[in-house]
Amino acid sequence: MTRDPQLGRRQGGRKNRIVKRRVGPANPAPPGQVGGQYTPLRAEDMQRIYDMAKRLLADLGMGEVPARLGRDLEAAGAVLRDDGRIRLPEPLVEAAVAQAAKQFWLHGRDAERSILVGGDAVHFGTGGAAVQTLDLDTGRYRPSTLADLHDFTRLQDCLPNVSWFTRCCVATDVADNFDLDVNTAYALLRNTTKPVATSFTLASHVAPIVEMLDIAAGGPGAFAERPFLKAHISPVISPMRYGEDAVDVVYECVKHNIPMSCITAAQSGATAPATLAGFLVQSLAETLASLVMVHVIQPGFPMVFSNWPFVIDLRSGAFSGGGGETALLNAASAQISNWLGLPSGVAASMTDAKAVDAQYGVEKGLTAMAAGLAGGNLIYESSGMTASLLGVSFEGFVLDNEMHAAIYRTLRGVEVSEETLGYDTICDVVLGEGHFLGAEQTQDAMERDFVYPKLADREQPVTWAETGALTAWDRARIEARRILYTHHPRYLSAEQDAAIRARFPILL
Repeated sequence: MTRDPQLGRRQGGRKNRIVKRRVGPANPAPPGQVGGQYTPLRAEDMQRIYDMAKRLLADLGMGEVPARLGRDLEAAGAVLRDDGRIRLPEPLVEAAVAQAAKQFWLHGRDAERSILVGGDAVHFGTGGAAVQTLDLDTGRYRPSTLADLHDFTRLQDCLPNVSWFTRCCVATDVADNFDLDVNTAYALLRNTTKPVATSFTLASHVAPIVEMLDIAAGGPGAFAERPFLKAHISPVISPMRYGEDAVDVVYECVKHNIPMSCITAAQSGATAPATLAGFLVQSLAETLASLVMVHVIQPGFPMVFSNWPFVIDLRSGAFSGGGGETALLNAASAQISNWLGLPSGVAASMTDAKAVDAQYGVEKGLTAMAAGLAGGNLIYESSGMTASLLGVSFEGFVLDNEMHAAIYRTLRGVEVSEETLGYDTICDVVLGEGHFLGAEQTQDAMERDFVYPKLADREQPVTWAETGALTAWDRARIEARRILYTHHPRYLSAEQDAAIRARFPILL
């Protein structure tokens, strides 16, 4: 027996449970659940894809190799072809895989929010470079702004199933590239303490922004000791060539100890084969080329192996983020990366829908579930993205957070034990009251085994009608507005903010 401080009298176990439910159960399926249950490829399939990818790199090689990288690759055993392409021999590729960082921390400025990347843990996060925002008031798209980026950052700060935040939209009202990179980084620092990520337009932008990160981290050099921001870089351009500006960014990020996601974003039937197997071969080869690049600069440097298969609708050439092929290819990509022992990054929840409607729900649920079940370590683009990545939605963020919770619960699976099998409970109920509602086992399972949505409607039709017949879009809009109205974090001290504003062109 215990004394209940809220009720002011001694209470038994049942009333204690009632009070606990009033507060709400702890999350029974938090981020980091184990994936890998869905295996679209057989072991021999993965071996053939990997062998063919290595053959492409060894024979065809990579084109448009920047001079600095070319020198480092040749010093490590790469061979320059007569046509200027550079061949990456199989031993070099295999050495890069063997010596790659298999697990590493993505730090949050709040250490409790850090996540370990790699192994079999699954985390949903964000990404994207949407140029349009679905307006909360009008329900129509408009150009994304710097104010939107700040709002999205503080909105997701309250969403427990978003493990890290990468800027989801581009501030189209900031014309200068340096100002854009600076103000994007500032929005992340000001509004969240989760692990964050951004991109750098040019290598020359990296060092100044590290100065800003040092201010937030506590002084010169502090960020490099515990980096809480990673870079999103696409150093390989499909098909099979390097991009000089992005490669330069890679060198600077290694210099400043910024972990990175090296992203391959080939498109089936356009910049990569339309056949799914051929696509997986080329896309894997290109992501391996990024890994080899990092390897020759600094072996074992933290890199997320971000092999993102993108699909186009071959009838029109338009990007398609929500179909079954996208779900399958990203799941297969995650499976191959994990089979190689590399920290895997894939993309999901990239619906082509413009509104929060049935298409939105189907495409997001299909692709996100497949990526989670396949064991993608970091699943990008998974929150808020709409309109084939051209748009982003505040309502989408809160709805997708709830979807992630359901997927994490699916990944957690079924725990089988004498307690959960419950022979004695079944016998007692059958011979007693005839239902399980009041059983102690049921009360325990309610707290331990079930995720309860806050937005999904489970009421009777009459109750739903009497309370306004709200749609999921309506309820999500109300919740997004509530968070944006109440949550105004200040994760920079007044002194830190003043120091940043004195040094950088902060526009908001």
